[in-house]
Amino acid sequence: MLARRTAICAAFAMLIAGAALAQATPGAKVPPIPANVRAAVDDPTRPEKDRQRDAGRKPDQVFALAGIKTGDKVIEIGSFGQYDTNIIVRAIGAKGHVWMYDLPYQRAKQEEPTKAFNEAHKNTEYQIGKFDELTYPKDVNLVVIDMYYHDLALPSNGVDMTKFNKLMFDALKKGGRVLIVDHNAEAGSGRRDTQKIHRIGPEAIEQEMKDAGFKEVVNSTIFANPGDDKTKMVFAPGERGATDRSLFVFQK
Repeated sequence: MLARRTAICAAFAMLIAGAALAQATPGAKVPPIPANVRAAVDDPTRPEKDRQRDAGRKPDQVFALAGIKTGDKVIEIGSFGQYDTNIIVRAIGAKGHVWMYDLPYQRAKQEEPTKAFNEAHKNTEYQIGKFDELTYPKDVNLVVIDMYYHDLALPSNGVDMTKFNKLMFDALKKGGRVLIVDHNAEAGSGRRDTQKIHRIGPEAIEQEMKDAGFKEVVNSTIFANPGDDKTKMVFAPGERGATDRSLFVFQK
């Protein structure tokens, strides 16, 4: 009887410890895919070139984790190519709105295609400028920075990340979220490899967002690839769509 009671107590203690760990650790489990996200990703009018990239980008899981909802107001940082934008505009619907932003170096290649996209989607706006100098909308629900956070502070772009992250914090409504997906560098390397191979230490993202006042609510492993060689450029053969990546959601 004593042995049985001891075993039950031990099992109960393990259950309590597990529950505490689950509460303390940002969730990596993907929630059920909401209807608005499923319809947006599966929309047959999305460009075929985008649909071919879905296996490596997992947009249904990404936007489910981000919590995007119909009617949301969304800022997209680095909208060039409109891979994410094509999903966002469908997921938020006609009552939602997305503000698309690109850095000045994208002007020559992306300004005209993005303006055409803007004209075809009435719930979008587009602006080019230095991200730490722009005026952003208020009461935004979601900011999306997909595989681009590492680029912002490069010398050629010169974005002051402290100022930029504060601007994002101020643009969001209370409870608003920032989705960041990025290519992992070696743990602890910070921004050492951002310019050379376009990777960033995930701890650098976490610290910078924490310093801006955000709370980390999701740290997902859906893009984990333990076999990824983190000394390789993310555009090297075999790397595109297969890099080891972090997915964070931070909340105001």
